[in-house]
Amino acid sequence: MSVNSDSRMVLFTLVWTLQMLLSFIQCLELRYHNSVEVEKYLTEISQNYSDFTHLYSIGKSVEGRDLWVLVLSKYPKEHRIGIPEFKYVGNMHGNEVVGRVMLLQLIDYLTQGYGSDSFVTRLLTSVRVHILPSMNPDGFEASERDCYNTVGRYNKNGQDLNRNFPDAFSGNEEQGQEVEVQAVMKWLKTEMFVLSANLHGGAVVASYPYDNSNGGSELQNDASVSPDNDVFVHLAKTYSISHARMFYGNVCNDVNFPLGFTNGFYWYALAGGMQDYNYLWGWCLEITLELSCCKFPPESELRGLWEDNRAALLAYIKQVHLGVKGQVLDANGTPALNAEVKVMGRNNLTPYRTNMNGEYYRLLLPGKYTFRVSLAGHEPLTETLSIPNGTEQFSALTHNFQLRALETPSSGSQSSASPELKQYRYSCTMLVAQLILLACLLCSF
Repeated sequence: MSVNSDSRMVLFTLVWTLQMLLSFIQCLELRYHNSVEVEKYLTEISQNYSDFTHLYSIGKSVEGRDLWVLVLSKYPKEHRIGIPEFKYVGNMHGNEVVGRVMLLQLIDYLTQGYGSDSFVTRLLTSVRVHILPSMNPDGFEASERDCYNTVGRYNKNGQDLNRNFPDAFSGNEEQGQEVEVQAVMKWLKTEMFVLSANLHGGAVVASYPYDNSNGGSELQNDASVSPDNDVFVHLAKTYSISHARMFYGNVCNDVNFPLGFTNGFYWYALAGGMQDYNYLWGWCLEITLELSCCKFPPESELRGLWEDNRAALLAYIKQVHLGVKGQVLDANGTPALNAEVKVMGRNNLTPYRTNMNGEYYRLLLPGKYTFRVSLAGHEPLTETLSIPNGTEQFSALTHNFQLRALETPSSGSQSSASPELKQYRYSCTMLVAQLILLACLLCSF
């Protein structure tokens, strides 16, 4: 065989290999994939795109299925200071399946776009995106292809996972939670999530906290309003107006939602919901996205649903760059764990605190805000910041707070004196006073 023939054979082999690779990375088929297929797909993605993806499980379902999460980021395997953590959760109700499909399609879109699409590349360089396609795989496997029935909604133990989280307004404690809920609660403690959304079906609307109320000051005009209500409204509105049809407000022709978003409690009261738990105990702003009128629509409708939601899913991730981020440093310049970072005028039920890196993230709309930062053994620090819109720059404003140690009394001061020394000083003071009084009396003669 000639050299030219050898060269042609090598070239043919390379082209064939490239074609096989391209055939693999073609768009994920738009259909319903069972749990085995999803696990296989996520595993292959993590192996073939290992430089910017990472696959891990946050726990198992009642029937022992892994709750798989895929991370997509320039830094997939570990948190980096200044890079916010974001998450999407799908299929919490097993028979509400559109979110599950949308998240798998989003994974496919992001993996194909990273390095070739400038927006996707910049997005994944600036944030760690965690995607849990199915929080309730047992429910999905038990569900039926029906728009309205509840078969598969609950987990294997017959529990509604979106009624199973501890609730600040009803006094529910962290006990008796289902294993899927426990996994998410633990997840929130291992990652400092800044922004999140959970995907449902049965309506087309973006819903935001609070979902519940005990009739306190949060209850305003039939809505349960959080201290960060302006941010939540912006987040829900961002998804709605970026969606192809949600902003119409009456897609399903049964309930009208002006501009396609609503306060959760205003829609209907819900105790033990995941979005309230994220906000109150995870310091993570989460909204609920209802993506389809039919909970389990025919596969022929999935292409249109993906086109409806693609831009909105991307636009929502970008909102993680609202507000301000940075570190709190103690008097020695060391990152301070558990420092409280409070925005004046926003009385959050649980205070925002820094992580082990001294980091804080506060999602805020553009404007001027006064911050009060406190840490045991340090003087409280008050600073006012002007915050721009960081979404276009793919980065929130970065600002570090430097604390000063509390001044402690010197060893010779009155407050540190012994009881005997204090009594001696008192006696001397009284003696001087008596002498002055005696002198005044003598002068009067």
